[in-house]
Amino acid sequence: MPDSDSLQPPRPEIHRDPTDSASFGVVEKPLSRLEACYNSSTVRKTVIMIFLAIAWQIGAHLINNSLLFPTFSSTILAFVKGIASGELLVKIWTSLQTLLIGYTLGVAFAAALTALAVTTRVGADFLETLTAMFNPLPAIALLPIALIWFGLGNGSLIFVLVHSVVWAVALNTQSGFLSVSNTLRMVGRNYGLRGFPYIAKILIPAAFPSILTGLKVGWAFAWRTLIASELVFGVSSGSGGLGWYIYENSNVLQISKVFAGLLTIIIIGLIVENLIFRTIERHTVRKWGMQA
Repeated sequence: MPDSDSLQPPRPEIHRDPTDSASFGVVEKPLSRLEACYNSSTVRKTVIMIFLAIAWQIGAHLINNSLLFPTFSSTILAFVKGIASGELLVKIWTSLQTLLIGYTLGVAFAAALTALAVTTRVGADFLETLTAMFNPLPAIALLPIALIWFGLGNGSLIFVLVHSVVWAVALNTQSGFLSVSNTLRMVGRNYGLRGFPYIAKILIPAAFPSILTGLKVGWAFAWRTLIASELVFGVSSGSGGLGWYIYENSNVLQISKVFAGLLTIIIIGLIVENLIFRTIERHTVRKWGMQA
């Protein structure tokens, strides 16, 4: 009996003439200058800041009281004069120098506590207990104790900075480690990784988005704590960084300089966020496909 497939007529050959690609129309439409600018986050943020500066200028003119709210132009003028004279640069360097020491020590302590918590159950209980005890405690509230223990100087500032950094970084890092999938954990175990190699090669890359968030939060806490502490140190010892600069000028009613000091704090925050942390983010979690 012949096969049923052999009874079917052969399928006719299909021949199509090639078509010019120009007849398809526009496949990829080039962006206009306006669309290209809108797609750039830098341009969008710049426009937002310009809008805020204009609103500041208009609002200050409406209030018409330089002792309450100076204009944006007078604040920029005070900022430029402070930079040109070197006074503001000295205050910036004093604050940043102390901040870097306290921030580095806080991150180091957080890394040690988190590594202990990841490797042992006792370490995890120890970190959870300390975090529950000290994380709700404002760092600035420890400043009187720091003054008694370390006296007037950078020691007291560094102490409160470490307190403000360590718990935020440790909490986010531990949360990131706990969210690592069991599959990745088993891969590391199957390769015989234990201790620090296991943390460095498996846990840290997988938990890096949470770790980076903790570093950002720790930086913000440290920056705010430093300025607030320097205000107190300005009252106590007549020295300090940007916090003392703000306090000193407020006493002599140089409000434009006060706002220039506040503007400096904002500018440094924007630089750290957009140049340092965004660069790290772009070369790590975004490059690895862990963030959109």
